[in-house]
Amino acid sequence: MNIFKNYTFSWWQVSIFKLALLAGGVAVGAYWHEFWGGYITTLVVIAVISGAYVMYVALKQLRS
Repeated sequence: MNIFKNYTFSWWQVSIFKLALLAGGVAVGAYWHEFWGGYITTLVVIAVISGAYVMYVALKQLRS
């Protein structure tokens, strides 16, 4: 079984997946807010860096 296959999704399927991840993240953050509160700066830095990387790759592919 190869889990690293290429997959093709439509825009609405990706939107549903992102909504599920967002809802799961909010649920975990709300439930364990005392634990994750100490890591908020680290989590924001990770979010900014990973978001910037995804934007860089998308714009690079757009220009090609």
